[in-house]
Amino acid sequence: MDIHGMDSMASPHEAKASPSMDDGMKKMAVHMTFFWGKDGNILFSGWPGTSTGMYALALLLIFALAILVEFLYRCQLVREQPSSLFGSLLRTVAHAVRVGLAYLIMLALMSFNGGVFLVAVLGHAVGFLFFGSGVFRKLESPPYVKASDPIAGGC
Repeated sequence: MDIHGMDSMASPHEAKASPSMDDGMKKMAVHMTFFWGKDGNILFSGWPGTSTGMYALALLLIFALAILVEFLYRCQLVREQPSSLFGSLLRTVAHAVRVGLAYLIMLALMSFNGGVFLVAVLGHAVGFLFFGSGVFRKLESPPYVKASDPIAGGC
């Protein structure tokens, strides 16, 4: 049985291109286990490619996105007001942005690149350290006031 150009008994390394595919297309291995190379695709086709600089940029971007997700999760950017439609809409937009960025990180992790995995975890850890652990909170605020308290506001 031949499904999309792959023989049923062929291993993934022996997969053949389907006859309808352009012969000029480069064959890119699709990893289903972690690998530790810089060559591959993260989020977009052909990016970062084989460039070490672009791979470093991709890792930096994933790291920054993970910190931003922790910031958006931990910080209350809009103070709650019980009947404010505008405040509710702003919180909804902030939530949608946070979830969208978290899904973007998850999609980057699906590249199965070990470096991407490490910087995503490290970015979430650094973001939690700054915004969630309380290490950098002002000492003069009372210990019973939480950052999520509407009176306290901010991070």
